[in-house]
Amino acid sequence: MIRIRGLHKSFGELHVLRGIDLDVSQGEVSCIVGPSGSGKSTLLRCINLLIEPDRGDIFLEEVRITDPQIRPEWVRQQVGMVFQSFNLLTHLTALRNVTLGLTKVKGMEAAAARDKAIFELERVGLAHKVDAYPAQLSGGQQQRVAIARALVNNPGLILADEPTGNLDSATGDEILALFQRLRGETGAALLIITHDEKVAALADRVVRMQDGRLTNE
Repeated sequence: MIRIRGLHKSFGELHVLRGIDLDVSQGEVSCIVGPSGSGKSTLLRCINLLIEPDRGDIFLEEVRITDPQIRPEWVRQQVGMVFQSFNLLTHLTALRNVTLGLTKVKGMEAAAARDKAIFELERVGLAHKVDAYPAQLSGGQQQRVAIARALVNNPGLILADEPTGNLDSATGDEILALFQRLRGETGAALLIITHDEKVAALADRVVRMQDGRLTNE
């Protein structure tokens, strides 16, 4: 599903990614663990082209998405992203947060986008909160909206950056159970950054990152 070869990224004199090689197969759940500042979040953002790598290649299935001719918007339709801080638009309802990419990026008609978004919100257990704004939702509910937003394009790969990091332990367990269920329902590959041992236990494989390098697979 994703193949990374020789990926480098620097910010000024700070060399954050130092030649990353990584494969994630279709349907596989992989976790990246490691200390803060080791480059984990930068790696995820490079995969989704939120950050442009300096060198190296990323292949999504057979498409080299580091090719300058590939549009980042296209990549983000194939790769879902779940952030630790949820990254919801506070002035939009849960429903509008999920439909926005469908209507603005994919050009889907509003009615079809609404039906798809409601399906995903129902799947994450928020059918009763479609018209709620983020400020009216708990942290766990906001993360569920973010997961629905990541699922709405039927991505083959979902990236999750500390998806339980801002949640209490009980709510984190609920999100973990949701990921376990979605894994079976969607067949998508998951690449998760985590410090949570329970999340890591979900994975088929755990990879450690240290100082911009993967130290074991």
